[in-house]
Amino acid sequence: MNDNQLQKKARLSYTQLKKTIDPSSFPFETTSEISTLDGIIGQQRGSQAMKFGLNVKKKGYNIYVAGITGTGKTSFTNSIVKEFAKKDTTLYDWCYVYNFQDKYKPKMLKLPAGFGKQLQEDMDEFVQNLKTDLPRAFNEENYQKERASIIRSSQEKSNNIFKELNDIAKQYGFMIRQSGSGFITIPVLHGKPLSEEEYNQLDETQLEKLEEKSALLQEKVLEFTNKLRSLEKDLTKTIESLDQKIALSVVDFHLGELEEKYQHCNGVLDYFEEAKQDILHHLEDFLEDKKDSNNPFQQMLGRNHGNDVTHKYQVNLFVDNSQTKGAPVVTADNPTYYNLIGKVEYENKMGVMSTDFTKIKPGYLHQANGGYLIIQVKDILTNHYAWDALKRALQNKNIQIENIGEQLGLVSTTSLSPDPIPLKVKVILIGSPAIYQLLYHYDEDFKKLFKIKADFDVEMDNNEENLYKLARFIQTKCEEDGLRPFDKEAVAKIAEYSIRLSDHQNKLSTRFNQQVEIIYEADTWAALMEDDIVQAKHVKKAIEEKKYRSNLYEEKLQESMEDGDILIDTKGEKIGQVNGLAVYQLGQYQFGKPSRITASTYVGQKGIVNIERESKMSGNIHNKGVYILGGYLGNTFAQKRPLALTAHLAFEQSYSGVDGDSASSTELYALLSSLAEVPIKQGLAVTGSVNQKGEIQPIGGVNEKIEGFFDVCKKEGLTGEQGVLIPHQNVKNLMLKDEVIEAVKNNQFHIYQVKTIEEGIELLTGMRAGKRKEDGEFEENTLYRKVSDKLKAFIAHAEKKKTEKENDDASS
Repeated sequence: MNDNQLQKKARLSYTQLKKTIDPSSFPFETTSEISTLDGIIGQQRGSQAMKFGLNVKKKGYNIYVAGITGTGKTSFTNSIVKEFAKKDTTLYDWCYVYNFQDKYKPKMLKLPAGFGKQLQEDMDEFVQNLKTDLPRAFNEENYQKERASIIRSSQEKSNNIFKELNDIAKQYGFMIRQSGSGFITIPVLHGKPLSEEEYNQLDETQLEKLEEKSALLQEKVLEFTNKLRSLEKDLTKTIESLDQKIALSVVDFHLGELEEKYQHCNGVLDYFEEAKQDILHHLEDFLEDKKDSNNPFQQMLGRNHGNDVTHKYQVNLFVDNSQTKGAPVVTADNPTYYNLIGKVEYENKMGVMSTDFTKIKPGYLHQANGGYLIIQVKDILTNHYAWDALKRALQNKNIQIENIGEQLGLVSTTSLSPDPIPLKVKVILIGSPAIYQLLYHYDEDFKKLFKIKADFDVEMDNNEENLYKLARFIQTKCEEDGLRPFDKEAVAKIAEYSIRLSDHQNKLSTRFNQQVEIIYEADTWAALMEDDIVQAKHVKKAIEEKKYRSNLYEEKLQESMEDGDILIDTKGEKIGQVNGLAVYQLGQYQFGKPSRITASTYVGQKGIVNIERESKMSGNIHNKGVYILGGYLGNTFAQKRPLALTAHLAFEQSYSGVDGDSASSTELYALLSSLAEVPIKQGLAVTGSVNQKGEIQPIGGVNEKIEGFFDVCKKEGLTGEQGVLIPHQNVKNLMLKDEVIEAVKNNQFHIYQVKTIEEGIELLTGMRAGKRKEDGEFEENTLYRKVSDKLKAFIAHAEKKKTEKENDDASS
């Protein structure tokens, strides 16, 4: 095949360089005529996995949604979960109440949805009613009369006991008087108390008799004192019994309605009973104003003043689902440890930190209990202890509120230990495929807890159905954000932009974030141009301006090439020199730039030396590509003889490192040219990797690479001889800009597809590669024959030098 035939066969037509969308294929004039989109486009695999995972109710079937940024996985997850959440479900309210047996362990109450708020209100009303009705009941006339009667009866008994004791004392010659510390016995003489002077005049015999009588009387006094004390106790018990009776009637009156209302709520009736017993035991908390100056035992019945402890009868409405319709859907915006599992708050009072059951606050897990919790995986993994807390809650199927320090065993302080709450929740993690792999391989709990993986693809089929859905997606954005309608030509341009993003003519991109940016910006340009409808020119302007905002570095490199600071030839021929193509990535923007790749070859034993590797500027993949070149040379030219070759390869003016194998075919072309001493056309640039068999393999960024070299050639002046060699597999990835396509159409620039190194070297040099004959040699006047001859000469020279050295060694 001669040069013209090969070029004609390998040259691509301008119609192959881009997949265009015919606007007439859309059944509308503007997007305002079509409906909005429900759901997501082109994610059938991920959608099915999500729906299945949401339907499985077993332990461990939580979901990990994997996909790159911008594929719509977060918005889709929210929409499909909210749809599932509409189904009928049984929800509960959760309340924490005071534990009357152990105040440090608040009790949890589980109530049907809506009853928690009612219980909170009912208990507040119940306490307020008691504060009013109990004092009123104790101030009623009947109570006061009965209480006074009890006290009067007790007083009469006390007086009778005192009179009886006094009568006995008279028989012994004494009289009895009461004091604060008990009874005092006073001797009596002639019916009158004995004075101190009279007492001192008594003789010894009289004093002895008086002492004897006093000792006998003291025994009686002690006996009667015990009777009085017993009487006091009976009075106290009787009054307490009366108080209890009065209080119980009031408490039972108000509590009876509540007990009937909450009779089906497990645990609530027990709580009511405990609260009632505590109220009866602490009546003084409700009777601060109750005083009775006539009560001789007031000290024993004294009240506490100034401390309102009735707060312990409050209800901490921990989770309120009274207004929740369907299952709760909670998005954890900031999944810290405490935000996730809840916390116990503290209050500073006069420098002392205090807390109680009313300061227990819920976390995301409590709010989502019975429903769905959506978490961005990078957020929870970057918050200390949150990931372990989530796993522990899912494994134990309950939520235990703990202080971090206590949970780690670092701090031992007195704090609350609330009852754990049973957990029933579906957790959906959203993250990248890379994080999924890391968790799957390095966290043994992850694979047990997140058994469903929903993969979101970066592309979808380019077909009529998906194109129409894309149009509906545009209309959805127009309605949601108040944008102008898009005409069908504008929709076609956005579809072509989507194809370009996917790097495949038969695919559309599912990276909707980038497409939405163009939709918004096209609408803005329509507003600036004062157009009521977004047209193709506005979309094109948006794409161009988006590129312009990001391509400053690209323009600076272009200027360096124009000024000769970066050496690139686009005309003429050079031996051992080829234009390779690289892609630079700057955020979302990427562009192609040609680089000069050179090879020098000479006699030696080092083989192929990668200068980038020797200078530690080469990545592993690029190193692998260079090693493959040695395999190809050995397989092609060293079947019957060894290689006596040293070859140096370099990316000229490369200062930031090189990686990737897309230049391996380019490097091989440079080596073959250097060995054959056949020049390569500098108007052609090359991209594509190669294997050891000489087959060209596809690469990424083909559009940017072609456009980068085209821009350089355009600045130097298009000659009609310039072009780019690409792997034949990359033809389907072409979505070139209109300027390149126009140049190809006018034969000013060319794109060639190649399958093998032999095809590529023939296009680059204009010389046939040549085939191996039966005798093992390549055909005469072919490039491979020249390479073979050069390698033979290297071997002959190496052997000659070896013989000379051996002779010199022998003679010495």
